[in-house]
Amino acid sequence: MRIARFVHTGSGETPAGVAWGTVEGPSGADRSALTVAAIDGHPFGPIAFTGDRWALEDVRLLSPILPSKVVAIGKNYSDHAKEMGGDAPETPLIFLKPSTSVIGDRDAIRLPPSSSEVHYEGELAAVIKRPARNVSVDDALSYVLGYCAANDVTARDQQRSDGQFTRAKGYDSFCPIGPWIVTGLDASDLRLVTRVNGQVKQDGRTSQMVHDIAHQIAFMSGVMTLLPGDVILTGTPAGVGPIVAGDTVEVEIEGIGVLSNPVVAS
Repeated sequence: MRIARFVHTGSGETPAGVAWGTVEGPSGADRSALTVAAIDGHPFGPIAFTGDRWALEDVRLLSPILPSKVVAIGKNYSDHAKEMGGDAPETPLIFLKPSTSVIGDRDAIRLPPSSSEVHYEGELAAVIKRPARNVSVDDALSYVLGYCAANDVTARDQQRSDGQFTRAKGYDSFCPIGPWIVTGLDASDLRLVTRVNGQVKQDGRTSQMVHDIAHQIAFMSGVMTLLPGDVILTGTPAGVGPIVAGDTVEVEIEGIGVLSNPVVAS
């Protein structure tokens, strides 16, 4: 199931507004062939449909979730750790991105004037479906609602100068996620490709993670309670690099689809 959150223009007696829905149509099909069926309420329980339906091209996709927090892991691919000048840590290196950094598919990444070196980092994101605290590795994946594509946008110059991640990764628009959440997906070995202006920059597989998703969730839940809708960014493969105003960044993940965002100056 592909769960989307979107703005619609209304249907029948349903006023215009924001809703969750499921995307219908063949996987990999052009968006013009897809529809979205509205669900009643939120996607964290049994799914009930309202009967309202729109062509996907007639709605505006939003970020599929508004998390209370985004918990990310750094240097979780060995090749990326090496390109950053070090080795992958034995213990997961985690950091937070604020909820205000989250944007959706086709929303603009806005470059802050205080940074001259902003990088893309294509990643797989996991969305939590129920409260998780001190969960075991064996049970960790049962707390996942589904997966989406993400971009851990980073002001690399500020990451270096600050010696920590908060400012460099916390700007508004620095966490695109989408285009939707895919449930029931085995995310252990998916191809992840990042393109800038159509040129491939990253090409990895989730099986290359140093710490797999279950171990990440178990570790993070031992530090803080993960709430329904919280997003886990699982790390980026090698090939990170700069983006500038006028670029378009695409993160494509096998079984999920393409997250696309233009880059603009603030």
